[in-house]
Amino acid sequence: TAGESALIFTQYAEMGHLLRRRLCQAFAMEMPFLHGALSLKERDSMVRDFQESTEPKAFILSLKAGGIGLNLTRASRVFHYDRWWNPAVENQATDRAFRIGQTRNVMVHKFICGGTLEDRIDAMIESKTALAGEIVNSGEAFLTELSDKDLEEVLALAADEEGFL
Repeated sequence: TAGESALIFTQYAEMGHLLRRRLCQAFAMEMPFLHGALSLKERDSMVRDFQESTEPKAFILSLKAGGIGLNLTRASRVFHYDRWWNPAVENQATDRAFRIGQTRNVMVHKFICGGTLEDRIDAMIESKTALAGEIVNSGEAFLTELSDKDLEEVLALAADEEGFL
C-alpha cells in the first residue's frame, strides 16, 4: 500500500540475496539485506536508515540475524517469505515491528505454497500454536476433556512413522 514500509524475513541468507536482487529490479529502488555476515556498524547503519526514512522502504532480514533485538517501528507490513519450524522464532521476528513507539497498524503476511514442505510446516505450526494456546489458557485441564480418540492423536506417533532407527 502507498506510503507503507515492510520487513521481509527469510530463514536462508541465499534466498535473501535472491529476494534483494529481484525486488530491487522490480521496484527500481535499493533494498537493504541484514544478515549474519554483516558487521555491527553495517547493521546499525541499515536499521538507522530504515527507521529515519520518510520514503516507503522494504527491509529484507535473515530470520536469525534480524529476528531479535531490533526496533523497526517504521514497518507497517511484515512478510515471512519462508516458514520456520518454531512459531516462537517467527513471532519474535514479527515483534520487531511491534515495539514501543509503534503508531501504525501492522499487518503480517506469511507465504505458503500449497502441497509443499512449507504447507506441511504451516500445518504443524498451527497445530503447535493451538495446543500451546490450550495449555496456556486452561492449563492441563483441557487434556481431561479430550475424547479418548483425541487424546490418542495428541500422544501417538504418526501412522507412517517407523520409529527410531
